[in-house]
Amino acid sequence: MIFKTFDRLCDDAKKIRTEVFVEEQGFSVEFDDIDDVAVHIVGYDDGKPAAVCRYYYDNEHKSYMIGRIAVKKEYRGKHYGNEILSFAEKQIATEGGTSVALSAQVRASEFYEKNGYVKEGGEYYDEYCPHILMRKKLYEV
Repeated sequence: MIFKTFDRLCDDAKKIRTEVFVEEQGFSVEFDDIDDVAVHIVGYDDGKPAAVCRYYYDNEHKSYMIGRIAVKKEYRGKHYGNEILSFAEKQIATEGGTSVALSAQVRASEFYEKNGYVKEGGEYYDEYCPHILMRKKLYEV
């Protein structure tokens, strides 16, 4: 997988997020003001957009935040979620980040735990879906 970073929300990222979060999962509010300040990462498989995520520094949590990780249905099972998450963590570490947090859908929390994230606090709802804050300590790259 080849990764490209973008300072603004690009068409490839919009398409993947719309397909996964709006069409598959039924979220009505997918795009927000964070998209204007986040770094967007798109993973390409043989030149075709397959995975996406974003990251940004969040003053409220005093941490970098990773979010909107999505892999198109036809590319699932190839560990692209792991790869794009790892790439984002490395990018954050090169920017001086020492920890990262994310708001995980509870149904995806096991995926994040396998990648070294620890649950923090209780569950809360984003739209109709239960989420939980998770955090990971980063090490120097």
